[in-house]
Amino acid sequence: MKDGAGLQQGVGRPSVYHAVVVIFLEFFAWGLLTTPMLTVLHETFPQHTFLMNGLIQGVKGLLSFMSAPLIGALSDVWGRRSFLLVTVFFTCAPIPLMRLSPWWYFAMISMSGAFSVTFSVIFAYVADVTEERERSTAYGLVSATFAASLVTSPAIGAYLSAWYGDNLVVLVATLIALADICFILLAVPESLPDKMRLNTWGAPFTWEQADPFASLRKVGQDSTVLLICITVFLSYLPEAGQYSSFFLYLRQVINFSSTTIAVFIGVVGILSIVAQTLFLTLLMRTLGNKNTVLLGLGFQILQLAWYGFGSEPWMMWAAGAVAAMSSITFPAVSALVSQSADPDKQGVVQGMITGIRGLCNGLGPALYGFVFFLFNVELNTMDPIQDQYSIDPLPLHGPTERALIPGPPFLLGACTVVVAFLVALFIPEKPSSSSSSETPPTASDEDFEPLLQDSIVWMFSFCQGGGTNCSSIARRL
Repeated sequence: MKDGAGLQQGVGRPSVYHAVVVIFLEFFAWGLLTTPMLTVLHETFPQHTFLMNGLIQGVKGLLSFMSAPLIGALSDVWGRRSFLLVTVFFTCAPIPLMRLSPWWYFAMISMSGAFSVTFSVIFAYVADVTEERERSTAYGLVSATFAASLVTSPAIGAYLSAWYGDNLVVLVATLIALADICFILLAVPESLPDKMRLNTWGAPFTWEQADPFASLRKVGQDSTVLLICITVFLSYLPEAGQYSSFFLYLRQVINFSSTTIAVFIGVVGILSIVAQTLFLTLLMRTLGNKNTVLLGLGFQILQLAWYGFGSEPWMMWAAGAVAAMSSITFPAVSALVSQSADPDKQGVVQGMITGIRGLCNGLGPALYGFVFFLFNVELNTMDPIQDQYSIDPLPLHGPTERALIPGPPFLLGACTVVVAFLVALFIPEKPSSSSSSETPPTASDEDFEPLLQDSIVWMFSFCQGGGTNCSSIARRL
């Protein structure tokens, strides 16, 4: 960290704990805004609300997909600390605008996608300060912190909103975001050594390093990887769309109160962590990677179909428990990819997977918003939201107003996952290459932990536009 002439900034040596604090503060601030954002979204776009929400989240997701490789490559040159500051600042910049100017708030939400790649820089930071054998545990600590911030903050935000109003919630979230920025400025040291940065300056920088489609062009070179990539695209596309609109759907169509949504987030989030830590390990050992992927896809089909046809609150709770079990899919896919690729091609193959998922983060929300629009699911036709203190709301729709399919996009998503399930049946259980026995166990372990965030990220989609690109950047180091 020292080159003789420079002064070290920050407090102490760079560590995983610096990354943990940055992640916790950023996503805790956004988690507080779950209830106010639903209110502002409804007030700003009383007509075509789902469509506008999908377009906003879609633009943000596409910008994150396009910018993540560039920011990752530049952080290799200029260091992680400056880009942590940039990504956190621009990601949190829309927060104070929520009550000042909703139109500017949603405009900033869309445009902030170009910088909403904090996880990309965080995992690169963690890779700088850990040995390879420690990286899996470090990734798990960061992901667990992310989960903890989003399990607790929506409930706190709902409580403050009910008792003191949305303005106080926005103020508290703004102060926490400012605290995060100050922490980076004053306490976070640079993780990339000066000598390494100087060497990088001497290396040529090509735009191919920043091309978000570079990894996607290599998909068809291996038949096994091609099948896995198709499976990921067809299964993650509806998942990304669900992230963007599900809580709005629960509140306006199923008539969940803000308190109930906060409890729902916490309960299903905790169940997801249990599924990821206990059940996934057991299933991987007993069923194997491929069968675990198939089981996870089966849970996802059931979950989406239940969301699509369900019209009662208890159905949403039951489907939420199934959704927690479906969170085992992507870590199992990551392990399957590691098993199917040669040891020297792990980063390339993982880059393909994260690139496809990043693309889905842009396409999924727009697709869901458009399908809601086609089926005329509009908030101005819905009944008023029930009392904020209700913990077990019941739908107020009369029998003549209730649609046969309350959630058409979820049913469409279930159909795409059925196709993904059929494609996954043809994925070989083990690679045909003789080098498979030489694959180090650390590859699958390292790939497993970053994807823990997938079990939690559905809880608060708009704060995680670019998280899917983190593992490929960290793996390149």
